[in-house]
Amino acid sequence: MKVILRISVLALIAGTNFHVRGALELLTVDQSNQPIPCRIHLRDGGGKPVKAPELPFWSDHFVCTGKVSLTLSPGEYQYEIERGPEYRSISNSITLRDSETVTVTNRLRRIVDLASEGWWSGETHVHRKPEEIQLHMQAEDLHFAHVITWWNNRQNTNTLSNPLIRFDGNRFYHLMAGEDERGGGALLYLNLPKPFDITGSKREFPSSVKFLKDAPAPAWVDIEKSFWWDVPIWLAHGRVDSIGIAHNHHHRGGMLDNEAWGKARDGERFATKHGNGLWTQEIYFHILNCGFRIPPSAGSASGVLPNPVGYNRAYVHLDGEPTWEKWHAGLRAGRVFVSNGPLLRSRANGQLPGHVFKSGEAIDARFQFQLDSREPIRSVELIHNGRARPLKEGDSVRIAESGWFLLRAIADLDHTFRFACTGPWYVEIGDKPLRANKESAQFFLDWTRERRGRLEQLDFAGKDEALEPVRQAEAFWKAKAD
Repeated sequence: MKVILRISVLALIAGTNFHVRGALELLTVDQSNQPIPCRIHLRDGGGKPVKAPELPFWSDHFVCTGKVSLTLSPGEYQYEIERGPEYRSISNSITLRDSETVTVTNRLRRIVDLASEGWWSGETHVHRKPEEIQLHMQAEDLHFAHVITWWNNRQNTNTLSNPLIRFDGNRFYHLMAGEDERGGGALLYLNLPKPFDITGSKREFPSSVKFLKDAPAPAWVDIEKSFWWDVPIWLAHGRVDSIGIAHNHHHRGGMLDNEAWGKARDGERFATKHGNGLWTQEIYFHILNCGFRIPPSAGSASGVLPNPVGYNRAYVHLDGEPTWEKWHAGLRAGRVFVSNGPLLRSRANGQLPGHVFKSGEAIDARFQFQLDSREPIRSVELIHNGRARPLKEGDSVRIAESGWFLLRAIADLDHTFRFACTGPWYVEIGDKPLRANKESAQFFLDWTRERRGRLEQLDFAGKDEALEPVRQAEAFWKAKAD
C-alpha cells in the first residue's frame, strides 16, 4: 500500500484557537492502477460510521467509483475497503491533523475471477433506490439483482416498458420485484412485467396461498427464508421456485440471532451464533428429504437490514455469455452455490450441482472442489439425505440409496455464520426413487398442525377462509407421512 501525505496550509484567522478541518482522499485502484468501484467502511476514533456526501450510504458503509474526498475533523480514523468476496479486503488506520490533506492509494487484489470460470453472481432481495443500483452492483462486482419496489400495501405505481436493465455488458437488474410479507412469513415475487396487486391484505387475511395461486405465470416465487411459519403450507400448494438459505439474518458484522416471527429453533441444539444458519439449512434438508427439488437462493435485504448489496449471493454456472434468462434457467436447474464469503466450486463425477445420477446399482461419487476464502475454513462437509460427514478434495463416497447430496463449507468465525452451500445433486437407484422420508414428512405435518393451532387462537375476519389452505396442507403432509 502506498501512502502519500500532501500537506496544505489553510488560512487561519489570527487569534483563534479552533481546529481547522482536514481532508482525506481515498483512491482505490485495481491491479492495473485504474480506479475501481468499491465499498468503504470508514469510522472515526469513537467507532462511529462516517458518511461521504452525495454517495450512497447505508448502515456503516458507502460505495464509490474508486475515488472519494472527505472533509473531516482532526483525529484517528479506521477504514476497510471491499469489493464482494472475490477480492481481498483492505484495512488501515489514519491520523488526520489540523489543516492536513491525506491521500491514500489502496490496491484491491483479486482472490479469484469466478465469472471467468462460468460462475455468475446474483441475489434476489435488494431494497435500495433504483437510481443507486448500478453503482452498488459495480462496487460489489455483482452481476444479477432483483430490486424490491413493491410489497403488501405499498404498491409501485410506476409503469416501465422494460423493467429489466442491462449495463456494463454483463450486469443485469430487474425493477419490478415484490414481497408479500405478513404473519406467515415472506414470499418474493420476481420477474414480473408489472406489480402484482396484493393491496388490502391484512396480517393473516387473505391467506398468502391465495396470492401464491393467483400470481401471473411469469412469476418466479422465492421463499425468502426456510423457517417462516407458512413454509410447509406453501410447499404443499406448489408454485415455489427457490428457497433462501443465505438470507438477511446473516450479516457482515454479526447475526440477527433469532427467527423473528418464524418457527423458532431449539435453543439447546442450536445454541451458538451459528444456530440460525444451521436451523435454516436443516429445514431445507427436510424439504429435500420429502422429494422436492428446489434450488437454494440468496438475498441480503440491503436497505432494510445492515448488509451491503450482494453480501448473501448465489453463483450460477453458465455456458457462454451471461443473459438474464440463462442465469435463471441455471438456477432452476440447480447449477448453483450460495455464499456470504467462501467460494465453493464443485463437481461430483465431473457433474455440476443439479445433476441427476441414474443407476441400476450403488454409485461411487468422487468429489472435485475448489474453495477460496478470506477467512479460515472450519469444516467442509458432505450432506447426504440430511446426514453430514467431513469431506476432503478427491474423496469418493458410495451412494447406495436414492436421494440427494450437497457440499457445504463453514468459515471459522464465531460472531456470524459465514458459509457456502452448493445446490443438491440427485440420485435415483434402480426402480426405487426417493420416497418421502417419514421423519421429515412428520416434521412438516407437526409444523402445519402447530400453525393451524396458532391461527385458531386468533380472532380476525375471514379466519375460516384463511384456515382452509392450512387444512389442505395438513392433508398433504399426512399423506406423505403415511
